[in-house]
Amino acid sequence: MPEPERHGWVQRLMRARRGVAQAKRDRDAQAEREARDQVDEAKRALGERGPVWWEDGAPDYTRCKVENTPYADWYAGLQAPQR
Repeated sequence: MPEPERHGWVQRLMRARRGVAQAKRDRDAQAEREARDQVDEAKRALGERGPVWWEDGAPDYTRCKVENTPYADWYAGLQAPQR
């Protein structure tokens, strides 16, 4: 993605996140839902959400408990505050 386009999406994401925070302060459920939808749209455009768009041959451990992945030993070695 060209840098100017990425920058625009990041700006939209930050604006939407501020909108979520404001809606929560205002206790406005409809505004919060709309702001969260805007966050989702920006994150998808930035490639942070949605289907995997790359192919690296690695298994996808998304939504797996870390204890059931090759990262189990590493995770077990972390101190509680690091988890």
